[in-house]
Amino acid sequence: MITTVPTAPSALPPPLVRLRLAPHGALPRRIDGVWWPYSRDLLTQLPKMLAALPRAWGDITGVTVDAAAWSAAPGRLFVANQVVRLHKAPASPHAPDRVVLLSPGLGRWDLQVIPPEATKEAAALLTATALDDGRPGAGGEARLPAPTAAAGPRGRVGPAGRGTHAPRW
Repeated sequence: MITTVPTAPSALPPPLVRLRLAPHGALPRRIDGVWWPYSRDLLTQLPKMLAALPRAWGDITGVTVDAAAWSAAPGRLFVANQVVRLHKAPASPHAPDRVVLLSPGLGRWDLQVIPPEATKEAAALLTATALDDGRPGAGGEARLPAPTAAAGPRGRVGPAGRGTHAPRW
């Protein structure tokens, strides 16, 4: 079953996506970013997050999430003319509350998920820990995942155009 996620423009501005990507560097990272969704409703939150990803990440065609942490969702979502396969698996003890994004030919990206009910303080601490923002010489202050604009007027996920890109700090 494929569920279609509407992407019709609305009169209200789209809600912001709380997504922070790790700085691009020469060394591989265990975590490529932090996502702080507003709820555990995957049908609502996932398309917005996908639309905010950088174009360089390509077409995300597969997403793996912790089965116990998210609301029920179909095995496939149709987001802006693209099928995204949704895999629900038990959380790994080594990677709890993580979302794995797959883009054929380009790679895999792992995002740490901050629980929607987390306070700003807890989110800042989790972000700093996941992205190493609290390391000495890096300013010493933890920053919240910076909200980025959600998808543009059509909320595209494919190569024809995504919404505003999430900044890479």
